[in-house]
Amino acid sequence: MSAVRTVLGDVDPALLGVCDAHDHLFLASPLLPGQELDDPAAAGTELRAFAAAGGRALVQWTPYGMGRGGAGLAGLSRATGVHLVAATGLHQDVHYDPAVLRGLSGVDVLARLFTEELTVGLRADGGGPAAGPSGVRAGLIKVAGGFHGLDGHARRVMTAAAEAHHATGAPIGVHHELGTGAPDVLDLLVGGLGVPPARVILGHLNRFPDLRLHRQVAESGAFLALDGPSRANHATDHHLFDTLAALVEAGHAGQLLLGGDTTTRAARGAPGSAFLVGGLAERITREFGADLTERLLVANPARAFAADWA
Repeated sequence: MSAVRTVLGDVDPALLGVCDAHDHLFLASPLLPGQELDDPAAAGTELRAFAAAGGRALVQWTPYGMGRGGAGLAGLSRATGVHLVAATGLHQDVHYDPAVLRGLSGVDVLARLFTEELTVGLRADGGGPAAGPSGVRAGLIKVAGGFHGLDGHARRVMTAAAEAHHATGAPIGVHHELGTGAPDVLDLLVGGLGVPPARVILGHLNRFPDLRLHRQVAESGAFLALDGPSRANHATDHHLFDTLAALVEAGHAGQLLLGGDTTTRAARGAPGSAFLVGGLAERITREFGADLTERLLVANPARAFAADWA
């Protein structure tokens, strides 16, 4: 039976509700010193505001080794009533200490790690493959491309992600650097590694507002995550509505997702995940109608994150 794998267990997709399809409650990277999302109380405040605005589910794309909150996510979900989906996978190599990556250099090692985190539980961040699992399972594999292409690290991680997908059925979410490189990702994951396009979620595409490219990659059948609303340093809200209009007109309304994608302490609450399902959703409803808003925030995430788990 198809289900969304949350930190509290598998959930009927029909019960997922209004979903922030790409966000971060916890995240740490050497590229963002002093901007760590590492405060459980702040995460709880964010989730309560999200729930008060009508949010019912949040998918955290923070992968292995980046301070993703681990077993603490279960307590936050219970306390706030918000379904949380955690991620396994790896980001770009620049987000890790080289010593961590040396222990995860082989595709087979990575594939085992990702598969175990999807089926048994998340390992402690930084604990390495020998550390014991937490019991809180991931429901997404997060991978990342580079700027306009894929380096060797990205190809190894995506190859391992494809193996873990084939073993479990899990969806794969892709970070695209400044929204670029989606055709390369699809060529590898779908064309080369046999991942069904409907199991691939292409993130950040609105940061590279090329409507022709968006329509091209949407033709593959993959989901497109339009994330980071009102981020002053990215092409987001002021291109979002043209992007939505073009993709809906081209027949791709059933493949579109929305996410907040807060990644730094300074950005938390400004405007936050509540804005996504509140003010932004209201604008989308005024522009396109309530049916599209429901597809973007409820129906599409329920399909994108559901799997027939092996």
